[in-house]
Amino acid sequence: MIVIRNFFLFCSGADPSTLEQCPTDTHKYTGIGATVFFTGVLAFFSSSYALYTVFDSVPAALLFGAVWGLMIFNLDRYIVMSMKSQGKWWRDLFIALPRVGLAVLLALVISKPLELKIFEKEIKGELVVMEQELFKKQEDRVKERFSTEMTDIQSRIQTLKAEIASKTARRDTLTLEAMREADGTGGSGKKNLGPIYRAKKNEADLASADFLAALSTQQPRIDSLEAQFRQLEAQQTQGIATLQRGASDGMAARMEALSRLAQGSMAIWFASIFITLLFIAIETAPIFVKLISTRSPYDYVLHQSEYVYEMNHLEYTTTLSNTVKNKLKYETETGTHAIQAQIAAEKAKIDAKLKGTLDSIQQQKGYKFDGV
Repeated sequence: MIVIRNFFLFCSGADPSTLEQCPTDTHKYTGIGATVFFTGVLAFFSSSYALYTVFDSVPAALLFGAVWGLMIFNLDRYIVMSMKSQGKWWRDLFIALPRVGLAVLLALVISKPLELKIFEKEIKGELVVMEQELFKKQEDRVKERFSTEMTDIQSRIQTLKAEIASKTARRDTLTLEAMREADGTGGSGKKNLGPIYRAKKNEADLASADFLAALSTQQPRIDSLEAQFRQLEAQQTQGIATLQRGASDGMAARMEALSRLAQGSMAIWFASIFITLLFIAIETAPIFVKLISTRSPYDYVLHQSEYVYEMNHLEYTTTLSNTVKNKLKYETETGTHAIQAQIAAEKAKIDAKLKGTLDSIQQQKGYKFDGV
């Protein structure tokens, strides 16, 4: 138990030496550390499942899942460890806001793969529907490539057949009228083969000849068009047969399926929201525990030790700064004075030398310069 407690205290980021002075805070930070640890464990399971859907390999999923879980664990530990109670709630809240935002983001990232696992059965059913819809769209696109030409051929075939059917109907009608005229059941009502019959028989013969001429001309065209239509039908069938019907089982497809399920079912939508809120609550729990907790002995001792260090640092840096400033002032002023003294000495030397030169010239020439 002591080993587990010490491990959870490590997870909480609490300083062991400071916590030894405040034993009453041990349980508080043990609970915070346990929350941080189990959040990392959930992150491991979540990322392992998500990566398994990507790599379809258990060792790779476990390896990368462990890396992701450790990273989330380290981030959570740092978030909790960096929060220190200042004694003023509004200041603590302001400092905690960026950490809360990061915790919410991590919760959303962790919760989504676990949602996919929880609704796995429903998602598989929806994936089948999505696959069928995708295949139907691909099939429609294949049919669309041939539909215009096939429709045109069908229209031309129907036109030619309609023309033949029209001539066939006219031939049959005229032939029937001639026969009725011959047997007296129609026309003039007289059973004879007189001139009326012959006229009708002539019209029937002309219609039959017209039908035969149209049939001999149009039928080959109909046969050719029907052969073209069958060829296009075969190409269309072959194109549909070559379509891939592989199952869409990737991460993106599963998320799309979950989104469709949530849009079509309020129960799944509410369940998804509640799962996300649950993970947000778990992820932000250590932060809010520290926010709503009053300043404990650990906070005072930690603040005291940090304040002492801060003051020692301030004293050292102030002393060092003053020393450097005084040294710079000394060096500046003494250097300036030395330079001015050197300039004055050099001026005196130059004046003396110039005076000696002028005196020498005066003695040689017998006159002296005014103003010198």
